[in-house]
Order: sequence, then structure tokens, then C-alpha cells
Amino acid sequence: MLQPTALNADVWLKRWSTKSFVTQPQSDNCTQIIRVPFIEYQTLSVNTKELRLVSQIRATLRWDDPDLSWDTSVYQFDEVILPVAKVWTPEIHVTNGILTTMKHSSNDLLVYSNGTVLHAVVITAEVNCEVNLFNYPFAGDECPVAIQTWATDGCGTSLDFFDVKMVDGGHGDWETNYVSLEKQRDDRNYIKVGLRIKYTNPFITLMLPSILIVLADVVSFALPLGGGERNCFKVTLVLSFTMFLIILNDVLPGDSECSPVIRTHFCICLILLVLSMLVSMILTGMAKNGSLIFCCWPKRSSTPVNSDTNDEKVDDETKADISVVQLNASEGDSRMLRRVVAFLDDLSSKSEECDKCQRIAETLDKIFFWCYLILGTAYFVSMSCIMVFHDCEVNHFDFWY
Repeated sequence: MLQPTALNADVWLKRWSTKSFVTQPQSDNCTQIIRVPFIEYQTLSVNTKELRLVSQIRATLRWDDPDLSWDTSVYQFDEVILPVAKVWTPEIHVTNGILTTMKHSSNDLLVYSNGTVLHAVVITAEVNCEVNLFNYPFAGDECPVAIQTWATDGCGTSLDFFDVKMVDGGHGDWETNYVSLEKQRDDRNYIKVGLRIKYTNPFITLMLPSILIVLADVVSFALPLGGGERNCFKVTLVLSFTMFLIILNDVLPGDSECSPVIRTHFCICLILLVLSMLVSMILTGMAKNGSLIFCCWPKRSSTPVNSDTNDEKVDDETKADISVVQLNASEGDSRMLRRVVAFLDDLSSKSEECDKCQRIAETLDKIFFWCYLILGTAYFVSMSCIMVFHDCEVNHFDFWY
């Protein structure tokens, strides 16, 4: 039963409903302080193609509204639940957010007798974050999520943060390592989000295939220089790597202030494969033709022309006008023998020249193999060190000026 001098919450609510409290509480300095005792941060996704960070923030808000206070000696209760639509609530924005939506976590809020209002909101923001992708797929960076409320000419609202906690740090290929509350000045508050890519999947799908294709190209030097098997295999490797790059065009991250060095890596790998293919083709031609220069006319023979051959040509030219002269057996055998000897000498000289060219080509092939192996190994080691240890500075606060 109610006390004769005391009023219950229903009576207070009936009187309160006749008033309007949808404007900001006014004070002498026209600034309303909004205390944020707790923030729960969660990274939803990281778009490396468009360099976007999608975050969800659950914030507990507390502020004082003297118009909502009451005398507990008259109204004997300490708190009351009011509908959000009937009470003024602060609007929170993300300064560097491309798209920001704020929703009330509940349709009601809690009001204490001293006028303190307790409420919770959920903010979903898509932030434009220039993630440092130079070290991709070993990339890691810090992205600011700047939080502000409306204020102009010293009037409006001001945020006072206390604590932030990260929940569910892993989503997709990226994981959130840590979050912290920072500020550049009193009116510039932001959540610093530490991000790092999970390099296992990108390494397997991007780096490992390029390493294996170049390794297969190095091992292909075990194939014989002649016959064409090696050249066909190298051409297949070049075409396969080209198709690999075309397929991954939509997978590779977009450009930022620090462009991913993995693009340069793929270009160098393609240059190495094409260079190896061209050298193999040139050495194959050298082993067969004995020259590094391709000509449109056949190479002149260094073997001197035999006088008997000239006599034979003359005999062939005048055969139509001169009747056949019978030679004795000894002279015919001698001429036939000289022709056989000349043919064998020419064949032997050509065989020796081909063997010499083959040896030179094989020697050059071995020299190129070792140079290719050493330079390729040094390149992959140095590129791996650059991807892991090199730092590229990105200005994440260019939205503040």
C-alpha cells in the first residue's frame, strides 16, 4: 500500500510523459559530457582490395540529465526504465568512417534518481584504412577508428572514455591482435586497432606456387640440351605461370601508399622464367648450328673445294654436247676413290665441328645453370627478408586536418 505522502513510479511517469526531453540537457557551459565506461570492439572483416575495415562497437553510455531527476523523499524509488524515443540520447559518429550506423541495443534505457542516464548503443562502421600491404602476405598494421560526437564552437557533447575490450579477434585471413584507446588531442579520440594477416593461406596460394615453378625450371636443366624436350618444358612453365598470374589478378590486394612488393616478386619470377627459356633456345641452336647468331642464309663451309669436284661439275655441264668417253678401269677407280676420301674427310670435319659446338654449348649451359641457381636462391632469400622485416610508413590520420 502506498504511503499517503509518497508517490510511486506510475505517478511520476504520468507527470513525466507530459514533458518533452528530446533535446540535449543544457548547462552553463553548453557542453554535455558523455562518459563511456566500457567499449566492446570487434573486427568484422578487412577488405584488402578496397582497403576497408568493417568494425562493430558496443558502447555503454552514461550522462547526466537534471530534467530527469526526482526527489526520492517524494517518489520512493531509485531508478526507472524509460523508452528511448522519449529521451534525448547522444549521437556517436566515426570520423573516418565511409558508412556508419548507430542502433540502440534496447528500446529502453535506465534513469537514476539523480538524473544519471545509462544506455548502450551498437555502432557498425566501414572505415577507410590505408593498410600497409607492402609486406603482403606477411602484412600487419594499425588502423584508427576515430569516434566523435556533435560539437561546434565549444558547444555540444564531449566523450570521456575509460576502457575498451576486444572480442572475437579472428575473421577470414586477418586477425586483430590488440585494441587500445588513444587520442591526438582532447577532442580527437580513436581506437587503435592492431591488425595482422594470417600468412599461411596467402603463402600457400601465392608464394609457394611461384617458388615451386622456378624450382622446376632450375631442375629442367637436367634434361638434355638437344632434342627439344627441355625447351618444350620451359615454354610450358612460362605459359603456366602466366595463366597463374591472370587467375590471381582478382585475388591480389589493391594498391595503397605502400604497394605490395609481391607484385614485383611475380614480375621478377616471370622475367627469370622467360630468360631461362630464351637462353635454353639459343644454346640449343648453338649446339646444332654452331653459331649464336641466326642468319637468313646457310653457313658457308670451311672445307676447300676439291679440284676433282670442279672437274666433275664441268663434265656435268658439257655432258649434253660431248659424247661419253670410255675410261680405262684404273683411272675410273682412282677418281672414285678420291671422291670417297673427300666425302669422308668432309663428314669427319663436320662431325668434329658439331662436337666442338656441342661441348661449347654444354659448357655455357652449365655456367648459366650455376649462375641461375645462385642468383635465384639469393633473390628468394632477399625477397623473403624484405617481405618480413621491411617497414613502410603510412599516414593513417590524413582525415584530420
